[in-house]
Amino acid sequence: MGIVLFRVDERLVHGQVTLGWGSQLRPAAYWVVDDDLARTDWEGDLYRLGVPADAQSDFFTVGDGRERLPGWLASPSRYVVLTRDLDHMLRLARGGLLAGKAVNLGGIHHRPGRAEVLPYLFLDGEDRDRVRELQREGVAVWAQDLPGAPEVRGPALVDA
Repeated sequence: MGIVLFRVDERLVHGQVTLGWGSQLRPAAYWVVDDDLARTDWEGDLYRLGVPADAQSDFFTVGDGRERLPGWLASPSRYVVLTRDLDHMLRLARGGLLAGKAVNLGGIHHRPGRAEVLPYLFLDGEDRDRVRELQREGVAVWAQDLPGAPEVRGPALVDA
């Protein structure tokens, strides 16, 4: 089964991910790829509080994630891979490591310079460039905050 969801979400492990997506996908683990969190035990411990008792979680640098990715993809277990931003996901995908896979944009929120694409998705020019780069890496990019909500794909994500 391997990875059942690649998701970019600034909040990482939270209710939409563990209850919304987790109840549908039933992952055995939530793997967070984030350079800062992988080096900060106490902050990772806070995020682990949101992980269901029947699932594992761990935090990896982009380099560690890239090394583990083939094993995750080939595993019979089900995993969710999360990054807090498009930069981390793009660095994970570089060199075709995610070619043929899909990345969900689930929660990139407002801050100065970002424009609303969807109520839960705000992108600036660099974010849009990263989406295009992911697409050039062979990754399908789609936005959907929760299962059952409308999916948004294609030019609507980068041309708004």
